[in-house]
Amino acid sequence: MNQISPPDSSANLGVVWHKGKALRKGYTTGSCATAAARVAALMVLRQQVINQVSIVTPSGVALFLNVEQPLIEGQQASAAIRKDGGDDIDATHGMLIYARVSLNDGGVIRLEGGEGVGRVTRNGVGLPVGCAAINKTPRQTIEQAVRDVIGPNRGAEIVIFAPEGEERAKKTYNDRLGIKGGISIIGTSGIVTPMSEESWKRSLSIELEMKRANGLEKIILVPGNHGERFVSQQMSIDGDYVVTMSNFVGYMLQEVVRLGFRHVVLVGHPGKLVKIAAGIFHTHSHIADGRMETLISHLALMGAPVELLQAVDRCDTTEAAIELIAERGWQAVYHQIARKICFRVDQMLRFSSDKPKCDAVMFSFENQVLGSNRPVSEIVEDFR
Repeated sequence: MNQISPPDSSANLGVVWHKGKALRKGYTTGSCATAAARVAALMVLRQQVINQVSIVTPSGVALFLNVEQPLIEGQQASAAIRKDGGDDIDATHGMLIYARVSLNDGGVIRLEGGEGVGRVTRNGVGLPVGCAAINKTPRQTIEQAVRDVIGPNRGAEIVIFAPEGEERAKKTYNDRLGIKGGISIIGTSGIVTPMSEESWKRSLSIELEMKRANGLEKIILVPGNHGERFVSQQMSIDGDYVVTMSNFVGYMLQEVVRLGFRHVVLVGHPGKLVKIAAGIFHTHSHIADGRMETLISHLALMGAPVELLQAVDRCDTTEAAIELIAERGWQAVYHQIARKICFRVDQMLRFSSDKPKCDAVMFSFENQVLGSNRPVSEIVEDFR
């Protein structure tokens, strides 16, 4: 198991290397909130101030983190963990993420967001309207960390708060996403890994090379952790076939051709994959967007009413558009888009002498297949 210690401890943080320079890893707001909640629960039980706490992140990395502002008040305690993004500095770097834990005899753990944690004001971010902006993975790790401490019978009220959150959130995209009043508590792996784009791309390519050297001729490319889990849990395909492509779709497809793979499947949420149908092969938002325009054009070609097209055009997120499309019964658009994705890939690789077979599968945040260029059962069978 990897370990990361706090920056002011004697041990070094984990690092990645770029052009001979060591870039220090960090940890997410989700890891901070989980650690703060765990130590607050421990302090309530022990009635003792604790100055360092350990957690294991969803990616299996052990963190040993310094505790700030520990406070015990009877059956309630609070503590803070300082966010450290390593050398990948973002809007939340250096701020304190707090947790306050109150124990009771109810047996149920309830988690809420307090000061400086944003609230969801519209659909499309994978959380209910009115809910605190604490994403699914951090919610699970926070609640589990407290449950591990208090045992199966006690209950707890957990509040995650960040006094600087409202001000820091002005430097994020939260407002555009309808998250008001603060930051989001996020992180699927728990760890922040800094990398330049070129070194990041090369590291992904190396994984492809290793799989090809081990004899694989088929490969599945996913944008990130969510796609990897979907392939494993919902499609029941061995994780050995999966490689993360991040935003570098075009680069990774070219590497697939260079290495001689015979079959490539793109699997992901429409928030990323829809862009490929528009011929966008670097899917980071700072390069290009076109998600709504692509959805609208394909809906229009299918004969969808103008009212729906206009409603989709007003959506701020792909998830919000997905909900609208489902309500109106136009889900067949995703099959069209999946076929267009494969067409775009074929166009992009048209000068390659030995193009791989291409498939595309899109899924929702609820892990339901939205669309594919051919039946998913057939794609899965190819990997048996």
